[in-house]
Amino acid sequence: MKEKTLLKSSEKVACFLDKNSLHKKDFAEMIGVTLSYVYNLIDNTIPFSTRSTTLERISTVMDIEPEEFEEYKIPQEPVFVEDSVKVLKNLIKENNMSVVDFLKNFPRKKRLQMVDMLRGYYPLPIDYTELSEIGKVLNTTSDVLYPIWETRMKQVLEENGMNITSNSDLITTMFDCAKKYILR
Repeated sequence: MKEKTLLKSSEKVACFLDKNSLHKKDFAEMIGVTLSYVYNLIDNTIPFSTRSTTLERISTVMDIEPEEFEEYKIPQEPVFVEDSVKVLKNLIKENNMSVVDFLKNFPRKKRLQMVDMLRGYYPLPIDYTELSEIGKVLNTTSDVLYPIWETRMKQVLEENGMNITSNSDLITTMFDCAKKYILR
């Protein structure tokens, strides 16, 4: 029974790579493993991964739920995916991009970070320049990006102890100034 499970997951990954013309080296970089590991995984030389992080990264790149791999064990603590990351995922879909196409637009060293962002382990960046680079890939204007950034910045301020309601005048002034600068 175990052999069949391993084969199914390995075949699923192999078919995905073929279907998307994705080189194993690119896939390895996107999921944070070595090229030889990917070859061994697909060739069934080693048992298919049971490591949650690896399976979540694989499923993120494949744009499927990790539960589609029988080896995946649902974590006891749920992963909270921020609304800003959900917006990013929606923008990818609105642009009719696959996750692989989206990831290929970034330098190789940045792809793993983007995968981890899409799977909910990193929030969207608060650096507007970095966020605008993501926006360029998605053909998104500053008019669309600015509200995403502002929401994210307010979240960071609140998480770090600022009472946004008590400081509403400061917050309003600060974001009015930022909006004028960004949307000029």
